[in-house]
Amino acid sequence: MKLIFLYGLPATGKLTIGEKLARLTGYKLFHNHIAVDPLLSVFDFGSEPFIELRESFWLSVFEHAARAHISGLIFTFVPERTVRPQFITNLVELAARTRIEILSVEVTCPIPVLKQRLDNPSRRPFQKINSIELFDALYSSGALSSFPMGRPELTIDTGKLSAEEAAQQILELCQSRPDYIDKEL
Repeated sequence: MKLIFLYGLPATGKLTIGEKLARLTGYKLFHNHIAVDPLLSVFDFGSEPFIELRESFWLSVFEHAARAHISGLIFTFVPERTVRPQFITNLVELAARTRIEILSVEVTCPIPVLKQRLDNPSRRPFQKINSIELFDALYSSGALSSFPMGRPELTIDTGKLSAEEAAQQILELCQSRPDYIDKEL
């Protein structure tokens, strides 16, 4: 299975890019809030049960998708303080066991642009950060960074590219890799 791992700060455009990329590739979109939001109905964000269940859910979905021979999955992720560093280690180990090929893409944008996007109506259906004050408090406290993610295979600046252009760049990178994606897409 191919796993396109989109990561970056909130409101950089990961979900929007993921939606465009899913249409271009036919891959399934598994975005962060599919796991986060149901858990928030029971557990406080950052509580031990929340952290354990969220990471277990992420890894379980990846494993089951690979075993079900899903051709590709697009995952959106914020590497923030409540994510344990072993999540990435566990993902890499799972990928080796189940033959998941990971393509890591960092999604960035200038902080002023990011702040303009926080109140976008597209963010409201999910329990996403939608307040500049909350973002500033989390960002300045270091809560929105946790551990180095390693070197991405591609960095996309959505302050310079539209979601469509970003998805196209990711698709082109995938197509440049032998057997990563169907060349006819």
